[in-house]
Amino acid sequence: MLKECATVLVEPLSLLFQRSFDTGTLPANWETANILPIFKKEDGTDRANYRPVSLTSVPCKIMESIIKEKLMRFLESNNLLCKKQHRFRSGRSYLTNLLGTFEKWTKALDEGYGLDVVYLDYRKAFDSVPHRRLIEKRKSFGINGKLLQWLEDFLTLRSIKVGLRGTFSQLLEVLSGVPQGSVLGPLLFLLYVNELPSWIKYDMKMFADNTKLWCRIKTDTDSVVLQADLDSLQSWSDTWQMKFNADKCKVMHIGHSFQTKYSMGENSARKELELVHQIEIWV
Repeated sequence: MLKECATVLVEPLSLLFQRSFDTGTLPANWETANILPIFKKEDGTDRANYRPVSLTSVPCKIMESIIKEKLMRFLESNNLLCKKQHRFRSGRSYLTNLLGTFEKWTKALDEGYGLDVVYLDYRKAFDSVPHRRLIEKRKSFGINGKLLQWLEDFLTLRSIKVGLRGTFSQLLEVLSGVPQGSVLGPLLFLLYVNELPSWIKYDMKMFADNTKLWCRIKTDTDSVVLQADLDSLQSWSDTWQMKFNADKCKVMHIGHSFQTKYSMGENSARKELELVHQIEIWV
């Protein structure tokens, strides 16, 4: 409807967008989302196996697209996004992620090394981002003024209602996370985890919330480096309140027979990571 009526609606929408940006506030109905539960896998009776996709205002998404385009241009032109991230970025994809990874892995194997690879899993990644900490991180990227105020209002004071077969729940306040299904949500998540590579000594690749890190293995003591990296990431997790799910983090040994073991978790909850020989659709 908006596309067909563009010539009539373009001026009032532009006035609305400018007013929203100048005041740093969003209309109330832009901050209310209908949640559509999308089934992921495994047990269909477990609500944790559904992805909460937000159905939000279409005019808001148009304004989000305008802001995202300008913001991404600023971030890319100033090289503020880490090179390890291959998701939601122009010229990068699952293919560039995989090709870069396999180039480094095959080079290590050709030089006579083995590899230990750890695949990390966040606990509800997009829904767990703390709003206040995200706002502080955005300041470190040079995002301030009216844009920072608008983004802060975009994140906070949000409410949701869950819909299923035409029936909706009561409105609930959103206390954390970036809206899944929004235009800006993925970019805001990238900003939150952007510094992750600076916390480790070896190497990693990132595809949004899918993260893998590895180290070369020549002797059984080389695993100390990778365990130290995992401990550093655990410290990052504790500091920024983005928890890893140790039960779903996996380890693969490639090109060697050392039975090295790795663990993650907080104090008494620390768990040994499961060893696997193959893994499903990790990029």
